[in-house]
Amino acid sequence: MTDKTMTAEEAVSRLESGMTLGIGGWGSRRKPMALVRALLRSGVTDLTVVSYGGPDVGMLAAAGRIRTLVAAFVTLDSIPLEPHYRAARERGAFELVEVDEAMFMWGLRAAANRLPFLPVRAGLGSDVMRVNPALRTVTSPYDDGETFVAMPALRLDAALVHVNRADRLGNGQYLGPDPYFDDLFCAAADTAYLSCERIVDTAELTKAAAPQTLLVKRHAVTGVVEAPGGAHFTSCAPDYGRDEVFQKRYATTPWEEFAARYLAGDEAAYQAAARGDA
Repeated sequence: MTDKTMTAEEAVSRLESGMTLGIGGWGSRRKPMALVRALLRSGVTDLTVVSYGGPDVGMLAAAGRIRTLVAAFVTLDSIPLEPHYRAARERGAFELVEVDEAMFMWGLRAAANRLPFLPVRAGLGSDVMRVNPALRTVTSPYDDGETFVAMPALRLDAALVHVNRADRLGNGQYLGPDPYFDDLFCAAADTAYLSCERIVDTAELTKAAAPQTLLVKRHAVTGVVEAPGGAHFTSCAPDYGRDEVFQKRYATTPWEEFAARYLAGDEAAYQAAARGDA
């Protein structure tokens, strides 16, 4: 078994322009923001981003790093529509592939199982089929003869996720109320980079938590990054909640001003600036 620990910069150095990149979390909840910030400090661009979108999408869109976005929504939760994403979308900065939340999940599940597609009822009778003319339907080969949407696999070159705890081997543990499909993002990807609030011994992962909190398995993880506060300003329950004050500042500050103030330096500089403005 291998020690997979690395820095955020080392993880991002393995990414390349033009990749299809999955980003875990949900809206403004447990997003791998330290890894996203490291990505913004790199020269990687022209990405196809697959995400239940939040500020990860907003920042990458505002910085001009996205070629195509595959998403069911892009929200800050307490702010319904991510404003930097909206501005980039309105100026036609990238192509959007918009699908239903359940279709998105089944696309990840198909990729995780190395299937070309999975049948799903979601999307039928909706405008999803109109705005995605490349989508196809399939008919059940059994007596029911039911028609389904054939949701194509969302195969990823790489995935970025953030959890509460991890060991050096790549086992990840979430301690909040929801896994947000992070395990599927990792399984759907050729490489997956896991940031966490704290690296612990493997034995500690099973001491006081239920087995279902250990959905991210080491065989699906390429690298582990210890990043305290690595989800900020999104929530990482129960370690911390969403920083609503900072999120509002992000949402109401012009992108160039926000980036110059908070993203010009390294992660330590970001954390210091964010704490100083708390």
